[in-house]
Formats: sequence, structure tokens, C-alpha cells
Amino acid sequence: MPEDAGVNGLAPQVRVREMQTKLHRWAVADPGRRFDDLYNLVCDPAFLQIAWERVAGNSGARTAGVDRYTVRGVIEQVGVTAFLENLRDLWGSRSRPGPSTCSDA
Repeated sequence: MPEDAGVNGLAPQVRVREMQTKLHRWAVADPGRRFDDLYNLVCDPAFLQIAWERVAGNSGARTAGVDRYTVRGVIEQVGVTAFLENLRDLWGSRSRPGPSTCSDA
């Protein structure tokens, strides 16, 4: 299997584009629809890879983010794969929001 192939043998670009198309189709068909499980998409390795490629390729790539890393710093000091895995683990370890338990009573 090629190195850039993801789950189900699809390249990350193909998986992300297919999901974006589905989300768009669902949103157009039902404007009031709630997308409650987008958290899993954000943590999906294919989505993280595409997001990284977009960030690394944009004009602000040389500017450090809130974590004080530049794209070059991530590549040289941490490695892209390790950085994305760490980011995914960090998001996964946080408690996910649940239904509100507040009441007006």
C-alpha cells in the first residue's frame, strides 16, 4: 500500500474531500441539521494531515503560533508525524462536552 494511503486505502485528500462533500450535501438538504460529531473528524488523521499541509503552505507559515512553534520548528524539532499524533492525543485526552445539566429552577 502506498505510504500516502490512509484508512480503506484512500489518500487523505480523497477522504477529506469526500467527507466535505457529504457534509455540504447534508447541510444543503437540511439547513437546520446539527452536526454533533464533528469532533471525531477534527481528530481524524487524514483531516489533521490535510490541515497541516494547508497551514505549512500558507503565507503565515513562518510565524509562530500560540504554541510558539513555526512550521520549520515543528519539522526540525519534533517531526510532523509526532506533532500531529501528539495533537490528536491532546485533544483526545480532554473531556468532551456533554449535555448541559444547568436548570433555571
